[in-house]
Amino acid sequence: MSKSCEICGKKPLFGNNVSHANNITKRRWMPNLQSVRALVKGVPKKISVCTSCLKAGKVIKNIRVKKTSPAVN
Repeated sequence: MSKSCEICGKKPLFGNNVSHANNITKRRWMPNLQSVRALVKGVPKKISVCTSCLKAGKVIKNIRVKKTSPAVN
């Protein structure tokens, strides 16, 4: 499973940590991905989506309905 959003394709960004003494080490900025049950082509599926897509409403969440037993009178 790659660390990318399945809606917008957002991926990790690369850069450097730079200390006060100007020591440089590699680092990565990871996208804030959430695992969500969403409708994909009308079928419920578990996908990883970034929070900016969730907040923008680009994802149609799947609504689960509880199955209840028939009422006994």
